[in-house]
Amino acid sequence: MLKPRLTFSQIINMNVGFFGIQYSFGLQQSAVNPIYDFLGANPDDIPFLNLAGPMTGLLVQPIIGALSDKTWSPRFGRRKPFFLVGALMCSLALFIYPFSSSLWMAAGLLWILDVGNNTAMEPYRAFIADKLDASQQPTGFQAQSFFTGLGQTLSNLSLYIFPLIFIGKTGALPTWVYASFFLGAVCSIGSIWWSTKTTPEIPPSDEELAEMKASPLNVFSPFTDIFTAIRDMPKVMWQLALVYLFQWYALFCYWQNSSKSIALTVFHATPKDNPDLYSEAVSWTGLVNGWYNIVMFLVAFSLVYFAKKYSPKLVHAFCLLLAGLGFVAFSMIENKYLLFPAITGFGIGWASMMGIPYLMVVSSIPKERYGVYMGIINMMIVVPMLIQTLTFGYILRTFLNNDPSKAVTFAGVLLLIAAGATLLMKSGKMSENQEVVMSGGGH
Repeated sequence: MLKPRLTFSQIINMNVGFFGIQYSFGLQQSAVNPIYDFLGANPDDIPFLNLAGPMTGLLVQPIIGALSDKTWSPRFGRRKPFFLVGALMCSLALFIYPFSSSLWMAAGLLWILDVGNNTAMEPYRAFIADKLDASQQPTGFQAQSFFTGLGQTLSNLSLYIFPLIFIGKTGALPTWVYASFFLGAVCSIGSIWWSTKTTPEIPPSDEELAEMKASPLNVFSPFTDIFTAIRDMPKVMWQLALVYLFQWYALFCYWQNSSKSIALTVFHATPKDNPDLYSEAVSWTGLVNGWYNIVMFLVAFSLVYFAKKYSPKLVHAFCLLLAGLGFVAFSMIENKYLLFPAITGFGIGWASMMGIPYLMVVSSIPKERYGVYMGIINMMIVVPMLIQTLTFGYILRTFLNNDPSKAVTFAGVLLLIAAGATLLMKSGKMSENQEVVMSGGGH
């Protein structure tokens, strides 16, 4: 079935909801771990307290993907019901989060927040594949990369700007935390509502409807679909899994340790010794992380051009190389202004991570299984994160002397390894007609 070509503004409208999801994710990256610090967490507790992210991603996204593949309502659509339910959960969790009075209350709310984020985010990848033909999919995926950068930029900037406006503490936490999370609650549901309002879904074909009726949903069908999809998974996806093992382990190391690294190397403060100066370091981390997200949305669409000219594989490997070198330099810097050129490399890498890998695999995935395979790709993201939460506390304590700067260096080395693994993938150039031609196997 031929899909109607969308204008650029229509592609933007359909991806606005990704902005709210990523604003929420930006708060998880930059604000949750400092909140744990304010509530008295030890450094080697942080990986375990972040267990919610990988566990909910592992359990929720593939199941939601399988469910959305077999869902259709003429009134509500296929993917949209999952967007809306997830956004409502996110908004509720974000609104309540600043009222956390203990470490375990904050950790529990993070589980609810992550379930909501994963419920909304997984069908979005399939939504792009549903709506856009092969020639427009690169623009669609990089539009998500653009809104990832925009949402996370604003969330990180809120960590810098709001402490200047909202001074003091409310309950156990600084007052600015309330402002950042309340804004996130509004952005989450508001942006998802806009996308669902402006973008109709394409109805399934008669063949797809017949297949849905032939194998209706039941308690076991999502798990059966996931198992079957993994069994039949294209070779190129197994190769991507190796890249993701190093890539996403590294990113979790950075997100957990960036604010503490800046606090130690630049501000020479810890949350116990000098909480006011440490709070200033957290605000500066928000500005630094905001910068890499600005870089991300500035370069996101240009990566489509380079992926067409060379190949998605070469573009992603080069971007990972820049990100890895940036992390290594980041951990050695003592001047707070020099952190910005160092993190620029990660901004370019982050733009690639959010879009280019999907271009490397989408043409190898059967269209009737977009949802479940996008969920499996997310399993490739969260499994390394799960491994990180279970192992990195020991590595940090035993080999890195609980030094967050060494943790960031470690993350940089892992990204360099991921760049090498990307070059081992079997992928070809993007053709003008189909955009992505994979030679690594498929259906």
